[in-house]
Amino acid sequence: MGSQSVPLRRWDPERIGPYAVLGRLGSGSMGQVFLGRSAAGRLVAVKTIRPELAEEAGFRTRFAQEVAAARKVSGVYTPAVVDADPEADLPWLATAYVAAPSLARLVLACGPLPVPTVRWLAAGCAEALASIHGAGLVHRDLKPSNVLVAPDGPRVIDFGVAR
Repeated sequence: MGSQSVPLRRWDPERIGPYAVLGRLGSGSMGQVFLGRSAAGRLVAVKTIRPELAEEAGFRTRFAQEVAAARKVSGVYTPAVVDADPEADLPWLATAYVAAPSLARLVLACGPLPVPTVRWLAAGCAEALASIHGAGLVHRDLKPSNVLVAPDGPRVIDFGVAR
């Protein structure tokens, strides 16, 4: 996960698991994503799950299974799962932080991309999806805001809790 961080609100957590929370990266239907820092200084994107979802019967079991599957995803075009705690009061999943704009933000700022760039992005996204599917997951929410455009290739994000 990556993108630009925005300041924390007074009700945002100061820590999630072992990570100091530095800022907010975004939010979605499942929860929020924060920029975190480990004790050693490594930056991570920490996705928290909405409290009402965590209360649903069987959710934590499904979340734990999905985290285990997400840990099996390997590939250049997906950020690695670093840590997770499906049993925490507020379940969370941490992935390597990717300091890059989303495809949505890039197109908004720059307009249509050149054809060779689109081919490069499409090939990277296809490889990412192959890695995700190879681990038994289906993304279910592939969209420009879930593709980060890093200098060394795109990263498909937000697949960690998709079945």
